[in-house]
Amino acid sequence: MQYDKDAKIFWWTVEFSVPIEGQSRTSDEELLSTIAEITGAIGSEIFVEKDYYGGYRLFLKANYDSSRGIDDLVYELDFLLQSPDFERVEISRCYKTENQPWEIQHYDAFPPLPVGRSLVVMAPWHDKDEIPEGRQKIYIYPATAFGTGYHESTRIAMELLEDVVKDGDVVLDVGTGTGILFITALKLGAGKAFARDIDPSTLDEVKRNMKLNDINPNVCELTVGDLLKGFKGQVNILTANILLNPNLAMLPDVKRTLKPKGFAIFSGMTQIESYTFISVLNSSGMMIEKEMRFGDWWGCRAIKAWG
Repeated sequence: MQYDKDAKIFWWTVEFSVPIEGQSRTSDEELLSTIAEITGAIGSEIFVEKDYYGGYRLFLKANYDSSRGIDDLVYELDFLLQSPDFERVEISRCYKTENQPWEIQHYDAFPPLPVGRSLVVMAPWHDKDEIPEGRQKIYIYPATAFGTGYHESTRIAMELLEDVVKDGDVVLDVGTGTGILFITALKLGAGKAFARDIDPSTLDEVKRNMKLNDINPNVCELTVGDLLKGFKGQVNILTANILLNPNLAMLPDVKRTLKPKGFAIFSGMTQIESYTFISVLNSSGMMIEKEMRFGDWWGCRAIKAWG
């Protein structure tokens, strides 16, 4: 598709912010992402900036279609922020963004991204771009589900995964999001995957990404499920790129889910949160075999401590 770079295309950009306080960053990112989703943003990004007082704030820059009147849009957003769920969030800036077509930004926002030693994450529209030789392509369509490969926590999980996948392994991906982790495992040689997510709306995105990667639907069982509740089998590898509290809630069931010499990969937590997670992990019959840090994010690969 061709774009006229001189066309007067614009949208409204609204920046929301929330102060970063202690261990709240992960939940605040989720909070801001929810705002972007429920207000109909056509594109968004989250970033951190220093405020005037030397502290830090988490920002959501959300773009809205220019067909919406700006007065009506701001009124709707102000009304939303009156909810107790969003009481810490404020609108910091609102302005018009011109001559930067969203389609072009969307195209450029997800270039091929090398991950680990042998992987490269790609949006499907970059399929003809040059990539480093010898890397396995993982196609993910950037959408609403969590796990594009561009977030530090996802990259941690992928790197921890690529070291241990063996031909024929059975993999369980809890909170699968886009499906990027189990798709990676299958493309690295795993033989079967189970993928679970509490949100049924993610499964259509998972199916789309499976098709992009030529994954045979017969080798993956997709399920709407809450963590490990109702899962009866055993697997060689469990992956969970989710938040701290769901990871903690799942820990009592992880050991029974792993085959002998199996691995559990946990991500989606900050370095500060890792101390809480490690203490509970050690009491659940598991021990860390490898851990990784990427920016503020932390993840680990664990094995059974005994039995």
